[in-house]
Formats: sequence, C-alpha cells, structure tokens
Amino acid sequence: MAIVEVGRFNRNEAHIVIGRLEAEGIPALALDGNASIADGSYLFIPVRVMVDEDDAETARRIVADAA
Repeated sequence: MAIVEVGRFNRNEAHIVIGRLEAEGIPALALDGNASIADGSYLFIPVRVMVDEDDAETARRIVADAA
C-alpha cells in the first residue's frame, strides 16, 4: 500500500475533503496539519490530503466535482 496526494488545502477544507472522501468509502488522511503550530504559521502551510494509490483517480474526481 502506498499513499498519494490528491490535493493541498487549508486546514478546514482538508478535513471537509477527508469527510467527503470517507463518505464515498475512500479512507483518507491529512498530513502537515500541525506543521509550525507553535509559531502560528500553521494557517499558511497547506494540508496534504492523502489516499491509497488505488483510490487516487476516484478521489481526485470527487474533489474536482466538489470544486
């Protein structure tokens, strides 16, 4: 199993995207969500939404359709 990025979003959008993907049966996770939280710059660092590479094409389609 390898994970791949399906997009980069602000913190709130990333969790909305993850919820949408999981509602479609695609497990997803956020990376970098707590990066630089100590100095307050976490709001400027995009959160990567990751899925299994087998689900990537479907996940990207779902994300694109939601935009």
